[in-house]
Amino acid sequence: MAYNARIVWKKNLDETFVDKKYSRSHTWIFDGGIQLAASASPHVVPVPMSNESAVDPEEAFVASISSCHMLWFLALAAEKNFIVESYEDNAKGILEKNEDGKVAMTKVTLRPEINFGNNHTPSQEQMDELHHLAHEKCFIANSVTTKITVVQSSKLEVNS
Repeated sequence: MAYNARIVWKKNLDETFVDKKYSRSHTWIFDGGIQLAASASPHVVPVPMSNESAVDPEEAFVASISSCHMLWFLALAAEKNFIVESYEDNAKGILEKNEDGKVAMTKVTLRPEINFGNNHTPSQEQMDELHHLAHEKCFIANSVTTKITVVQSSKLEVNS
């Protein structure tokens, strides 16, 4: 299987480029037609050369890990007959120097809050197993060296 993304950037007419004061804003175009405003992170390249309202590669990296984990968690929960009513994750990635001294996304922490329905909530042991299996099956997690941790909410809600 191959996955494609088209990345489009163009220099603004008033920019000289070689002075390094050019816009890092660009567009991500996906095969389904979705277009997303993207930019360098304002933590890396200052505004106005970056666009703080656009998605940056570091945010997208964290989001892809979180999304992949969630999709596997949902599939595994459904397989075990747990009804997930909602899943919200406030994931956080840490960009710092790795063991080789290179700047890298070294840690991603997932903090999912999950609401279950039908008065059927997994035990803590079952939740641990669901998250462990979701991590093991996640294609993105299997592709990176980043340390990924899941911090489960101490409050699991059941919606009946």
